[in-house]
Amino acid sequence: MINSKLMGGTLLIAGTAVGAGMLAIPMVLAQFGLLWGTLLMLFIWLGTTYAALLLLEATLKSGGGLGMNSIARKTLGKGGQLLTNALLYALVVCLMIAYIVSAGDILQQLLNRFSIQISLLQSQIIFTGVSAFFIAQGTAMIDKLNRLLFFVMISALLLILIYLLPNMALDNILQVSNQNKIELIKNSAVLFTSFGFMVVIPSVVKYNQEATHKQLRNMVVIGSTIPLFCYLLWLYAVAGNLPLHQLVHFSNVSDLISILGKTHKNLEMFLSLFTSLAILTSFIGVSMSLFDQNRDLFEKNRFVTAVITFSLPMFGAIWAQDQFIGVLAYAGLILVFLAIFIPLAMVRQIRINKINVTYYQVCGGSLSLAVCFLFGLFLLVSQLI
Repeated sequence: MINSKLMGGTLLIAGTAVGAGMLAIPMVLAQFGLLWGTLLMLFIWLGTTYAALLLLEATLKSGGGLGMNSIARKTLGKGGQLLTNALLYALVVCLMIAYIVSAGDILQQLLNRFSIQISLLQSQIIFTGVSAFFIAQGTAMIDKLNRLLFFVMISALLLILIYLLPNMALDNILQVSNQNKIELIKNSAVLFTSFGFMVVIPSVVKYNQEATHKQLRNMVVIGSTIPLFCYLLWLYAVAGNLPLHQLVHFSNVSDLISILGKTHKNLEMFLSLFTSLAILTSFIGVSMSLFDQNRDLFEKNRFVTAVITFSLPMFGAIWAQDQFIGVLAYAGLILVFLAIFIPLAMVRQIRINKINVTYYQVCGGSLSLAVCFLFGLFLLVSQLI
């Protein structure tokens, strides 16, 4: 029998990873050929999943049921705690601001279709307020909401693939217009942030405290594998339906949605639905992680914690509007430190101090830790080339 809470944790991980950025993957990878695009994606998935398992090990050996704040304090001391908190807040707040801006725009357009005229500011406030209400109810409520949204999102994706996969052209699939592997490596950041689910691991471990370590490991692996299959299917479906010279010249995702909508009747509606839900499920994941972090740090009640959690992103969205989206180019750089180097440092200290040695430990030993460190360096270089 499938454990309901474990399934919920798996879908929270997958839902946090599968964001609207998925739609841009064909635009950045197809030009290098699907073979190299697939190999790079598998490489990034393997590295991020291993790093996520390191964070799982650190979470369990630190006591479980803790936010990143407490895990960092127990493993890295006061200095490591401050650095981890700074990185987490910088990353999550940036992501939340971007999601509020995007979701506010989508909500405004949706209401306008029903002749309900509201401003962008009003739509952002409505979206943030409703989200804060659900997040404050706790992980059990978030789990139920996320399951519903995730299954609708995946259903929309399946309908999109049903439209696209039968119409794939072999000539399109085999096209390669760019043989420059350095240019390919530069796009590693796009894929890395597309697997950026690590921030929710402490929350889903706390939610599944009664689960065995093996079950939690499987939850993380399956949760990261679902996005991998979604990304690969989407990459092949789009690349097989559009000629490469057209695909690489789109200036943004809306151009891609528009041209696919014109090619296939009713497809634009499903693409818009998928995009909206992808933003929403990612927003739920990152805001839940920040809520739990703030509750762990400030030890306040749910209402006060919700106000603390959503105030800064809301004001950031009002102040920055669309201009702030460009700052998200730096989010991948922050994520490398938070998702790769911080878990590495935590696990290294735990193993040196031999804390809870009978608990779950990621396989591979010191050699795997060294390879993971090199993976983090690879990601840094890819963004700084």
